[in-house]
Formats: sequence, C-alpha cells, structure tokens
Amino acid sequence: MLRLGNILLWMAAAILLCQARPNVKLNSQSSSGLRSDCAANVMRLSLDKALAVGNQLEVEAINGTKHILLTPSMAAQCGYSMESDPWGNTRIYTSLMGCFVDNKDDATFNVGLRLQMYGENPSDVVRRSSATGTTWKFRTTWLTLTAEAKGQTRDGKDEKLNANLEASGASQGIWKMTFYTPEPVAMVLQEAEQAGYAAKTTSSRLVMRSPYNTAETYSEDVAGVPMEVFRVSAYYMAPQGLNVMNLAAACPKGGVLFTEDMISWHVPRRVTPLLDGRITVSEMHMGINGQRLDRSQMAARGYTLSTTDFHIVVEIPVGSPDGYFKSHAPDYQYHITYFVEPMLEVLWREDDTQDDTRYKVLFPIMTPLMPQSPQIQDDTVPETRVFSVLLGTFLHDVELTNITFSTGVLTVEESNAKGFTVQEHSLANGSKSFSLQVPFDADVVLKHNPERLVTSYFLPLIFGLIVLPEETPFALPVDLQASLQDIVLPIMAGTCDQNQFYISVKFGSHGSNFKAIVGPRELTAEMAEDYNFYENGTHLSLILPYTAKDAVFELLTAESVKSRIDLLLLDRANDWVLADLYLACYFPLKATECHPNGTMTAVAVKVESTRNLKPSQLTLKDQSCTPQFSDDRFAYFSFSVDTCGTTRTFFDNYMMYENEIRLSYNNNKGAANSSPVDPDYRQTISCFYVVNETQTVAFSAKPRTYEPAAEIGTGQLMVQMRLAQDPSYELFYQAEDYPVVKYLQQPLYFEVELMHSTDPHLELIAENCWATLYEDRTSLPSWDIIVDSCENRNDSYATIFHPVVSDSRVLVPSHIKRFSVKMFTFTKDDEVLKDQIYVHCDAVICDTSSQADGSCRGQCVHPPGQSYSRPAGVKKERRSTDSTRQRQISSGAIILSNL
Repeated sequence: MLRLGNILLWMAAAILLCQARPNVKLNSQSSSGLRSDCAANVMRLSLDKALAVGNQLEVEAINGTKHILLTPSMAAQCGYSMESDPWGNTRIYTSLMGCFVDNKDDATFNVGLRLQMYGENPSDVVRRSSATGTTWKFRTTWLTLTAEAKGQTRDGKDEKLNANLEASGASQGIWKMTFYTPEPVAMVLQEAEQAGYAAKTTSSRLVMRSPYNTAETYSEDVAGVPMEVFRVSAYYMAPQGLNVMNLAAACPKGGVLFTEDMISWHVPRRVTPLLDGRITVSEMHMGINGQRLDRSQMAARGYTLSTTDFHIVVEIPVGSPDGYFKSHAPDYQYHITYFVEPMLEVLWREDDTQDDTRYKVLFPIMTPLMPQSPQIQDDTVPETRVFSVLLGTFLHDVELTNITFSTGVLTVEESNAKGFTVQEHSLANGSKSFSLQVPFDADVVLKHNPERLVTSYFLPLIFGLIVLPEETPFALPVDLQASLQDIVLPIMAGTCDQNQFYISVKFGSHGSNFKAIVGPRELTAEMAEDYNFYENGTHLSLILPYTAKDAVFELLTAESVKSRIDLLLLDRANDWVLADLYLACYFPLKATECHPNGTMTAVAVKVESTRNLKPSQLTLKDQSCTPQFSDDRFAYFSFSVDTCGTTRTFFDNYMMYENEIRLSYNNNKGAANSSPVDPDYRQTISCFYVVNETQTVAFSAKPRTYEPAAEIGTGQLMVQMRLAQDPSYELFYQAEDYPVVKYLQQPLYFEVELMHSTDPHLELIAENCWATLYEDRTSLPSWDIIVDSCENRNDSYATIFHPVVSDSRVLVPSHIKRFSVKMFTFTKDDEVLKDQIYVHCDAVICDTSSQADGSCRGQCVHPPGQSYSRPAGVKKERRSTDSTRQRQISSGAIILSNL
C-alpha cells in the first residue's frame, strides 16, 4: 500500500492460469485479499470487501508489455465484466476466449490483470483522468459464439476471391462477416470491430462476441421466453482454403416467475435459433455464480432442475444462501429485493447427425420489490419514566442517520450527546435493528393531564434512514405514549391569631402553575399585594385580615365572630381542584356594649346565610332608628335605652333593656313585614343593669405643711426588641409564640424600642446586631446583620432600615429603630447545621442635646471616608455590660419551616 499525500492508490497485478477442464478450481489466496478460480470457460477474480468498499476500481488488461484500460464498451467487446454485492465484495470475470488472453492450443489460458484503487477524495479522480469509477454491473453484457474450425471450404484458386482477400488484409484470418437481423448485413473485420464486435480464431476455434442490443442483434420469442439472438456467417482463410462458418447465439431475457418464496426460471427446452431438426437433451446441469452444483448440493439448498414439454425449469427458494437481499426505498417506503445468479448448462445432441451443441447461460435474477413493514416494538415501562422503542428488522445496508423530535432534527450523535440512548443491534442472520430511549422529563416529550392525578407523556418521532451505498432516504414515523399516576398535589395549611388568617402552600409537581381562588375571586397581583403574598419557589404564603373582602362571616356571637376564608387551587387547563382549604376561626368582636350612661351600642354583621343583605337597610324595632355607620359587611348602631322601641324588663335585682336589629319590608299598607325574598334577619341585643347597689366612698383631708417637690434620683432605661408579624409593625409575636416559624428568605421585621421614656432628647441607636445558631449571644458561628449602626455591606441580602413616624402608639420616633432581614440558616458544606437562628443587638442610648455625645450622629451616619463593613476575620468588640448607655437585647428562636 502506497500513500501519496491524501491520495490512496493500491495496485495489484494478477496473472491467472486456467486449463481447459470444466469447473477447475485454482484458488489462489494471499494476504492481498485476492482470490481466483476457473469455472468452465470463465475465469473469476474476487476482491475482498476490505479492498473494494469505499474505493473506485480501475481494471487494466496486461497484453505483453502493454496495459489496456478496460472501459465498459471494451469490456463488453472483449469478454470482461465486473459486479459487486451490497457487502462490497467485487468479482471480475474474464472469458477464456476474450481479448488479451494468452491462449496456448486452446488448452491453457493465461490472463493478466492490473487493478488500481483510488480513494473517494475528488482529488484522486483529478490525479488520474482514467479513474472514473466506472463499474460493469452484469456479467451478461456480451454473447460469445464459439465453434470448432470446421465449415464449408471453397477452392483457393479463385483469383478474384484471392485478390479481395489480399485487399482486405485477411489472407491468414477472418475476411468478412454477414450478420442476419434477420436481413443480411455484410461487414469486413475492421468494420465489425468498429461496430463493437469481436472476432478471433484459435488453433481449433472461431470466436465471435457481441454486446447486447447492438444494431445487428434482434429479439425473438421462443416458447414464450423473450431471447436476444445473434446470428452471423464468418468467412475466414484456413490453410486448406476459404471457410464459411455459420454461428448463432440466443440468450434469454426473461422467463422468470416469482411467488412469495420461490423463483422459477424457465429456459426453452429447444432453442430454435440454435437447433435444426430433432434433438435430445443429453446433459443438464445447474450452478450458481458460474460454479456447477451436484445433486447433493442442490438438495441441501432446496434447488430443483426439471423439464416440461417446452421448458427447462430451475427453481430457487427466495432467500437461499447463494444470493443476497438488497434494500430499496422507492417513494420513501422501505422495500427489499433478492438477487441470485443461477447458471444453466445444457448439451443437445441432434438425432440425425449426432452433432453436439453445448449451451451455457449465467442469468442474474432480481425479484420484484417486496414492501416491508418494520416492526415497532414499544418496550416502555412507565414506572421507569423512560420511553424505550425498538425498530426492526432491517437489512445490513440500512443506516439510521437522524431522528426528528418535536423540537427539531437531531443526528444520532447529537441524540446521544443530549442524553438519549440510540443503539444499533446486529442479529445473527446479518440483519439489524435500532433502539431509542428517551426520559419522560426530556424537553422533546409532550405532556398533558387527562385526569387530575395522571400525566400522559407523548413522544412523536420520525426516524430518518438511508439505504447504502446509494444513500436513498426513507422515513419511519413512530408515536409513543405512556400514562403515569405521578402527580403530587400541593399541600395547604392555615392558622389564625386574633385578627388575621395565615395560609401557607407547599407546591406539588406542577410548581406554581395553578390558579388560586381566594373566596369567590381569582388571586390577582393587586390582591396579592393586599394579602401579603410571598413566594420562594417551593412555597407561598398569604396573610389576610378576618374582615377581608373575600372572607365570609358564618356566625356572630356575643363576644366573637366566626370568619371563614376559602382557598382553592385549580388546574389551569381543566379547572380540576388540586387542593382546597376552608379555614374558619373565631375572632374577638363584642356584638353589644352597655354603657353606664344608658347608651347601648351594637354591631350587626352580614353572615353567609344572608348574602344579599344590605346592612344599611337594617333597623331597630323602631324603623326610624337606622345605623349610625354601615358598609357592605357591618352596620353600627348607637342609641339610648329609652328610645328606638327598646323594652325594659325587671327580674331579681337586675333590669334588662332589649331591642332587636332586623330587616323590615314595607308593604303597600305600610305594615312592617320581613322580606318575602331573603330569610329573616333577627339579632337580639340586650343590656343588664343592677337595680339596687350602694357604693361607699370615704374622704378625709389633712393640712399640708410644705409644698410638694420632686426628688432627684436615678433609674434604668429599658430597651426591648420585638419581632413584628408584618411590615405594618402593628402586631408583634409574644413570648408564648416562640419559637416562630418562617420560610427561607421570608422577611423578618424587627423593632428595637426605648421603653417608658418620653424624653425627646434621647435617641436609640442599634449599634451592632448579629445572628447566632444558639441562644448564647457570644456563641459561634455568627453572622453580622448591623455593623457600627449600618447594614453589613458584605451580605448579599443587605439589612433594610424602615422609617418610624409618629402615630397613636409611637410618641417619640427617635426612641424606636426598625429593620428587616431575610430568613436564613447556617450551613457547612451545603448542609444545614440547624434549622433555627437567634438575633442579638447592642443598642446605645444617646443624648441629642449634648454636643459631646459623638454616638448621636444618627443611625448609619459616619464621618466621611469611614467604612462601616467589618473586615473579614475581625470579631465583634466585646462591650462592658456595666455601661449606662448600652443595652443588650436578644430575640427568641426563629425556626426555618420545612413545609
């Protein structure tokens, strides 16, 4: 093997020897991959597929010192042919009577061939213009006529004839030929060779050769079999004088019948263009690929050779081992054919003359296209959450090139790189199949939910395949489907305090892809803001006041109202209920209050059973007594016990005043009746007073001997830190509420307050705050929240300070500092150390009226250029607990919720 740059050139010279004995096998095998044998009058040279496949083959005949390139036309004229099977195995056939064959007395034949192979790189073809990659697909591209050198002899003394022979240059060989088409056409030797015919004489034979479908051949129907006929009379000079030899050849072009599993080849029992008179079939042999088979070989393969009145019949099972299957894809549909090349040898003997005519035909047969429906085997087990499909079987010459998914086309390599598993499986009989595995969670898988807890997974596929070596494409669509009860529903929980509902939702397998219905309305962005909506990717929470618009009142008692909030989570596509929560709690509310001055106040509530009630239409017994205030949920009454139809009843030592809140309806006559549409609304209100009660008050006076004066003294100022329930800083967690449960990254709202002081000159500063894993404020690990009165700039979730303004509770804003941080935990190597934290602060009280007090610059105010983030590795300063200006405060445990 010689490599020249990127050109691959392989050359082999084969000198083959055949002797004139039928079916002689001269197997010459070597590491070169060449193998040769002789079969009757044909020499066969076989090339291993390792040499031929993927390359272009050039064949030259060796004629002494010359190399003659065998083009297709010259090959047909000179008795050479070449064919390849789908595996790449190549066979070259040479007629022993062909051109450039060294013939020794018609007994020993030497054939010399030189083979050159070129790679498929286009530059190879350019390098050698003769390397055109031409192939001769069928051996039966020529007809050979061989006759013993016997014929009619004319007198050599004919001067005129001798002069013509000398002028034609054929004084020692073939002079001219007359072709019958069937009309006679005469040509001299040179003209015949230019027309593509070959003619030669040997020591004992005259050989004529013609390609198929020349102008001088014709078709004839013989016993129902179409045959190509070549008839010629050859005039040649022999030592004994001028001879004329009549030759004829007839080759079948049809006569094949096919069933699903059998090929029947019919050859005329009497080939009339070749035979005259009465004949007898003396011998009959069958072979494959030019090699004769004996009866045991035929029986082992299931072959039969028989005769009828008009035909010799060869039967070959479809799929026999001497042939091969080939794939095709007409109109992008998968088909196969079966190819086999039987041989028939017949010896006829004329009854009158006892002359023998030997007839040999090598006839390649290919079945019609047979459509195939490859099996699609769905091996998917839904519980494994992987689609698995097997396609097959296909012949060896089919390759899988790509797969079309719902997201686009991927090659086999790209599919495997994406995490899918594409494999080719070779079977013992030489066929193959392909398998594909795709996880349910892949982006190419389509999903929908036919039921609330069931997911249906769809995988539409189109397998793109090609047939080699033609690279003919075809496609195979496959739709896979699997269902699995794998839906994890969201989980909801709720609690109440004295004023609000607290609702938390743990997401299921749909995540946050659902509709939330709060009361009668779908949750909107505006509602979410009103209801303190919070989401962290795995949970959401809502905080609603019990008087929220979407809550309903179920029951009103003397001391409380029962309020309920309904929350539904619905599937967006089908409105299935994924989860529901009906949270009802009693909230403090006095329905009636009795005042010592004889005034009664009462609150009426629209309950769920009176949805159409308008509280403004409610009255007391005296319909002129209407609510002092009302809205769409409440009506507020205030009246004196001696008005509005209030009744008074005495019993024991008590006096009871009683009235009624109700809905009245005035008919045409002015009578007060309840509404005929809505249910009756009746709410009885009453007050009890003690009738006889004596209170004794003692009073005595003592003369004062001096004016009162305040004594100067000292005392401790108290500071407290509380955790607020929301950013309004109106409700705070009490001591009994700890530990408080919060979600990851949920804001924690802290307030530090100076207690029991109204001095406007004092200001509270949150100097340092930090979080620890344990209750001990000096324990480790710890994390800074506020450093030198400012947020920790090294924290990606910085502390936020909130402004404080005066209101009914806050008298001196400088006495309070508010800040918030997001809930977090301490981790080590991505493992949570403990799901709780404690927050500690050092607070400083300063005098704003004193110029000397440098700590009263305010919260997070520093001289220019001063940093307020503690360098890494610097520990917090330990302050003296005896300081009269510093206070140390801590929170209770705050626990991370796992819901």
